[in-house]
Amino acid sequence: MKCYTYVLKCSDGSLYTGWTNDIKKRLKAHNEGRGAKYTRGRTPAELVYLEEFDTKEAAMRREAAIKKMSRAEKLKLPGLKV
Repeated sequence: MKCYTYVLKCSDGSLYTGWTNDIKKRLKAHNEGRGAKYTRGRTPAELVYLEEFDTKEAAMRREAAIKKMSRAEKLKLPGLKV
């Protein structure tokens, strides 16, 4: 099963990072207010970055690494569409 680390751009311009094994279902959940407490009041959220991994552990490690980055560092991720 593939797992993903993703970055969302929220309606207030902030960035949210998470991981999932079903990106379409997860994005739908975020936009319906069921994804994460942080994104509930910040919908709609737009997928702006996605990385694919073979294991949940790898996706979670990457999520943790991205969450430690500053906003400026996140904006430099290759392929990030903000």
